[in-house]
Amino acid sequence: MKKHNFNAGPCILPRIALENTAKAVLDFNGIGMSILEISHRSKEFQAVMDETVALFKELLNIPEGYQVLFLGGGASLQFCMVPFNLLNKKAAYLETGVWAKKAIKEAKFFGEVVVVGTSSDKNFTYIPKGWEIPADADYFHITTNNTIYGTEIREDFNSPVPLIADMSSDIFSRQVDVSKYAMIYGGAQKNAGPAGVTFVIVREDVLGKVDRNIPSMLDYRIHIKEGSMFNTPPCISIFVMKETLKWVKEMGGVKKMEEMDRAKAKLLYDAIDNSKMFTGTANKDARSIMNICFVMKDQYKDKEDAFMEFAKLHGMVGIKGHRSVGGFRASTYNALPVESVQALIDCMKDFELGNA
Repeated sequence: MKKHNFNAGPCILPRIALENTAKAVLDFNGIGMSILEISHRSKEFQAVMDETVALFKELLNIPEGYQVLFLGGGASLQFCMVPFNLLNKKAAYLETGVWAKKAIKEAKFFGEVVVVGTSSDKNFTYIPKGWEIPADADYFHITTNNTIYGTEIREDFNSPVPLIADMSSDIFSRQVDVSKYAMIYGGAQKNAGPAGVTFVIVREDVLGKVDRNIPSMLDYRIHIKEGSMFNTPPCISIFVMKETLKWVKEMGGVKKMEEMDRAKAKLLYDAIDNSKMFTGTANKDARSIMNICFVMKDQYKDKEDAFMEFAKLHGMVGIKGHRSVGGFRASTYNALPVESVQALIDCMKDFELGNA
């Protein structure tokens, strides 16, 4: 039976990226050694690193003055690295979900944190509006896509202070004006590659302005100087990232990804909105095109477990909602084919016919 992978992360990867990685694990570029074995200091791996950086810069149209880093620790480590390097006295944060809350918690170890807006009052089902960024803040931090709650910010703000964005789960799903950001970071395991590597896009002129000493491993300037090789990088994850970004480029780039992602999301949201049994959870003006969250309507709540089993029997993988919100979540990342979205819709309709 064909499996339809809606996992929120690690998630589905392009088939060609998996195939090329499998070959490289056995014999990388015909050198008689595995990509898992070669030195990160070798010319062969340096070429992998250089190509991956170049793809990032090309696909996102990154301006001069920015550096691209590949680090370990996931976005969760960035929650402390960002304030360690940038928070001198005060920072502003927008609270839109669990990951934003975690980032706020870490930042409070380094200075004053102002939460300019929050949607916690309605379980993060909307994006706050009408907030103001303090002009004296060292930076303003946002989480652009909220995987657990299915909301998303799909615009590039004009900020009076350096703008920092966690784009873990929607990078490469839309064209971004990188020049409006001082830093963009995220775990790769959604649209950019597999788990194990974290990307950081940072404008160099925002660094070196805090009063504190920064441990070498947590200092962006050290990683820039060493070309992401201050310590041994996650080599295999970077290789898979390269293959994933090559696929994005061959498919038509980020513009094409956005067209495809919007079409997949519309297909599924329309099915949810027209359903007798299912209903969406996020406000319609804040809906994510990456993580589509929905539940059973009140009169059918007792059928949620039955639908989960029905969906599994029909090849649906990873549609269980996060434990904090329940229900269902379909993650429609770049590599997910539209055929899988249609298969989920057909599954929902079939279950509804027999149970509504």
